[in-house]
Amino acid sequence: MTDYAEEQRNELEAIESIYPESFTVLSDEPTSFTITVTSDPGDNGETVEATIKFTYVEKYPDEPPLWEIHSQENLEDRDAEDILTLLQQQVEENLGMVMIFTLVTAVQEKLNEIVDMTKNRIEEEKQRKEKEAEEAEKVAFQGTVVTIENFLAWKATFDLEMTDLRRRKQKEEEQGSKFKLTGKQLFETDRNLDTSDIQFLEEAGNNVEVDESLFQDIEDLDLDEDDPDFDPLEMGSDED
Repeated sequence: MTDYAEEQRNELEAIESIYPESFTVLSDEPTSFTITVTSDPGDNGETVEATIKFTYVEKYPDEPPLWEIHSQENLEDRDAEDILTLLQQQVEENLGMVMIFTLVTAVQEKLNEIVDMTKNRIEEEKQRKEKEAEEAEKVAFQGTVVTIENFLAWKATFDLEMTDLRRRKQKEEEQGSKFKLTGKQLFETDRNLDTSDIQFLEEAGNNVEVDESLFQDIEDLDLDEDDPDFDPLEMGSDED
């Protein structure tokens, strides 16, 4: 008959001697304890850490112990899920034998893998950003590659802009032509211009001022009215 209590006590003593600084007993009935597992440092000294809580059941190791992640540091949730899955696999493979050391060793290796994967993820992210920056610089230098689709889109926009420009130019020309009519065009536009001038003079009446300096004094003119050939009209024509 298997003495489960004896096997459990012996394993606890061995675990405590192997992990003296990270092993902590939580209770005796049932036996429960934690072991803190820390990864090896990465290139920049970064580490990840998980504290695993184990609890013996009455018939351990023939029955699996209980386990859970008691606390974690720098460990993402998806990595924590991977650790729990790993523990499940290891327990099934080692059922019937004391297995705490085996389980902790598996977790240790997994944490080291996580540090390496984190390094790779950081490096991949860095390379991705560098590639995006190079592509952006290349596009800025070369310009947009012309395809049928983007050419047709540009052409449609260009045609709309040109149509609007021609419409506005025509409108400006039509508005400007109103202020550049010839005398004939003005007369044809308003045939009442001659009568309007007469009406203006009639309304002005006696208020119209005449500049007398525009006319010479009739007495200053050398006129020989006794000359039988004197003709004022002819004289006027000679002056012209």
